[in-house]
Amino acid sequence: MTQHSESLGANVESERALVLVAYVLHLIGSVSALPSIVGLIVNYLKRPDGDSLLRSHHDWMIRTFWWALFWVVIGWIARFVLIGYAILALVWLWFVYRHILGLIRLANGEPPPQR
Repeated sequence: MTQHSESLGANVESERALVLVAYVLHLIGSVSALPSIVGLIVNYLKRPDGDSLLRSHHDWMIRTFWWALFWVVIGWIARFVLIGYAILALVWLWFVYRHILGLIRLANGEPPPQR
């Protein structure tokens, strides 16, 4: 193996590690919001650097974050009629599910689902 291909392999592994860190930050952020915001910043900053597989994982986390935030706002508003608590619980489950699914797909070297 040449030194150039070794450095490319190290670069891909470094980028993959950052995607993994972003997933972990989002999962920690499911309990405390600040780490998820840091994960979102990592996603936006590192998305252009990755190959198509890693970029798809960044896109997956970005989309998940913004949809979750949208539904959290809806749930927060609707909590006055008590349905909001159910919305908030479902959003939390969906958020965690999507990040765990993304982690599993990343570990298998697969892109996240298209949806």
